[in-house]
Amino acid sequence: MKPVIIAVAGGSASGKTTVVNEILSKLDLTSVAIIKHDDYYKDQEDMSLEERYKVNYDHPDSLDNDLLVKHIQMLLEGKSVLKPVYDFEQYTRSKNTETVEPRKVIILEGILILTDERIRNLSSIKLFVELDEDTRFIRRLQRDLKERGRSVDSVIAQYQSTVKPMHHKYVKPTKRYADVIIPNDYNHDVAVDIIVSKIKMILEEHK
Repeated sequence: MKPVIIAVAGGSASGKTTVVNEILSKLDLTSVAIIKHDDYYKDQEDMSLEERYKVNYDHPDSLDNDLLVKHIQMLLEGKSVLKPVYDFEQYTRSKNTETVEPRKVIILEGILILTDERIRNLSSIKLFVELDEDTRFIRRLQRDLKERGRSVDSVIAQYQSTVKPMHHKYVKPTKRYADVIIPNDYNHDVAVDIIVSKIKMILEEHK
């Protein structure tokens, strides 16, 4: 059976993972693979740490979409892939990789996942999670301090220099490609239910 590819975009810290988990809880599927676009940041092993700090990680060019597209196509063909793992403290790829097996549902998650036409064309359902800008910044600050070993000053500097302007230039405009826009600042049960019904319908068609 051909997998269902679901692409989930939205601003940084908009709650994409929360929405994905709600969808999965209602699908009652054990056969799901989640691929985070962040893991496909380009390898920067040949650069110094200082040089890595200066890279614009909110620009589409920072991501290795050629590799991701290749991996999606392999999964659609029923082949497993060795997915890269990104090290957010070292600003480059980890030496580790993760094996992703083909599954009935494959979820692609990332702020820039809808910027690449090839990825959009491979996706059965395209979602955009929307949240108030101030709330997203607070969430990002808390996450980067707790999970990514960042300082308050570095998070604020990165947000002002790249995250905010790139959101308006590249992330927000991809809403037009979404099949469903999910507001994440209040209850979104209806949107989730519609998406779950659509996924079930596609799974039935693919049998």
